[in-house]
Amino acid sequence: MTGNIAVLGGGSWATAIAKMLLEKGGEIWWYLRREDRIEDFKRLGHNPAYLTSVNFDVKRIHFCSDINDAVAVCDTLIFVTPSPYLKGHLKKLRIRLRDKFIITAIKGIVPDENLICSDYFNQMYNVPEENLAVLGGPSHAEEVALNRLTYLTVGCSDNAKARDFADFLASDYVKTTTSDDVIGIEYASVLKNVYAIAAGICHGLKYGDNFQAVLISNAAQELERFLNAVAPIKRSIIDSVYIGDLLVTGYSNFSRNRVFGTMIGQGYSVKSAQLEMEMIAEGYFATKCMKDINRHLHVNMPILDAVFNILYERISPTIEIKLLSETFR
Repeated sequence: MTGNIAVLGGGSWATAIAKMLLEKGGEIWWYLRREDRIEDFKRLGHNPAYLTSVNFDVKRIHFCSDINDAVAVCDTLIFVTPSPYLKGHLKKLRIRLRDKFIITAIKGIVPDENLICSDYFNQMYNVPEENLAVLGGPSHAEEVALNRLTYLTVGCSDNAKARDFADFLASDYVKTTTSDDVIGIEYASVLKNVYAIAAGICHGLKYGDNFQAVLISNAAQELERFLNAVAPIKRSIIDSVYIGDLLVTGYSNFSRNRVFGTMIGQGYSVKSAQLEMEMIAEGYFATKCMKDINRHLHVNMPILDAVFNILYERISPTIEIKLLSETFR
């Protein structure tokens, strides 16, 4: 790839992506909202809040607390901010985005507008589809930090741009592929967080592995029904960017959405679970957004409905999961 690259976001996945980029040499621009966090990063040589075991050569990082400083000098922008905060960051922009190559690594949906991130950039900032890409696949940041084998998919309507970025990320422990199913990848990455919350709730209620397997199997079917309704193209749901991401998020202890759901199943209120967690569970926000979207599509989505009823209608997890279990086969 040519030109400067910026990472926008300071969480664990942003840190893992920065690690992958800098392993290829060169330098990056890195937008972190808090100036005190930047100073600590420079002093310690690692992100003071996330993946603290990953050390960086800070001389190769241009830190910015003003998003405009990074956007002004970079041709490729990788957005890794939590989806509920994306609008707030973008409102500070004074530089147009339409000429930039934007990669969204945000596995969430923009609240209020109920738009996946690529649609948000396209509709609100006039970024053409060929300049929009998504980064998907089963990829816990904690495992990237440990150099554990990871498979990523870059989705873009321009296959050459997708291939360039995929090749740039690839390494001995990062395997990459490309796809033109931008919408499918994004919605899959949103819904798998909802299903991970469901898996966590069931874990908190002490449902066993047998039921968890049936839950994830039904989640895959529900996901496929939705993707076929919203973007009816030929795709294989068993590809790692769909089912692989669902499995790792539904089963792994690294999954913040599963952890959040487990707490709900154990009796925590939504607010108490959110306060105790150090990171945002994107699936909480995604549940309401997807419920609103599906009111227009009318796809049969009993797992989404159950999670919505538990989180937003305050229906007992015990009662709701019992009713849900009767719809499975």
